Amino acid sequence: MLGIAILGGKGPTPDILKKTAGHANILAAADSGLIAAEAAGLEPDWVVGDMDSLTSLPNRDGLKRLDKYPADKVLRYPAEKDYTDTELAITLLKEKGCDEIWLAGGGGGRTDHLLAIYSLFEQDDPPDRWYTDNEKIRCIREGRALAAALQHGSRVSVLPLGAGPWEAESVGLKWPLKGITWQKSGLGLSNATVEGPFEIRSIRGRFLVIWDLD
Repeated sequence: MLGIAILGGKGPTPDILKKTAGHANILAAADSGLIAAEAAGLEPDWVVGDMDSLTSLPNRDGLKRLDKYPADKVLRYPAEKDYTDTELAITLLKEKGCDEIWLAGGGGGRTDHLLAIYSLFEQDDPPDRWYTDNEKIRCIREGRALAAALQHGSRVSVLPLGAGPWEAESVGLKWPLKGITWQKSGLGLSNATVEGPFEIRSIRGRFLVIWDLD
């Protein structure tokens, strides 16, 4: 079952977000992710977070948005908490039975917020996808593959995740991944597609793959 957490910060355009959200079984908005969701014509199943971003809007406009949602679907936490709003949304989706998690939003803005989202992919049970305002980010788990069709010469970057070791192979990339000795600090930045679709397969370890959002 697929759950999508819509985050604050820079995310896909309303049209792309609405199309992406159409795949979800459950939608959860994390704090100001509610603004992005409603701008795309979406009504999340859950709203979760400390709501500090919503409360910072003038004339309490942010909190007024919550009034149309059932009280038991709005989970409000104190500002001083051990988990980010994104983590709270992911935990909620998993508790509701979602075994695949996508994130939408969270781009731009504060660097610490961006790094906090990236750190989620370093954990043992990471999200599967992340859509920002201009990039699509996918996690490839060990033994799995990713295939996508992009225009010739499109940028594709690959980063190792977790503790390793790592081994990968690819088809359709200018610089093949087979035979690379990956280190934790190693990055396969700015690879590029050649003719036809590309495919990356993880033999060992997890990888993060990033390319431009259409």
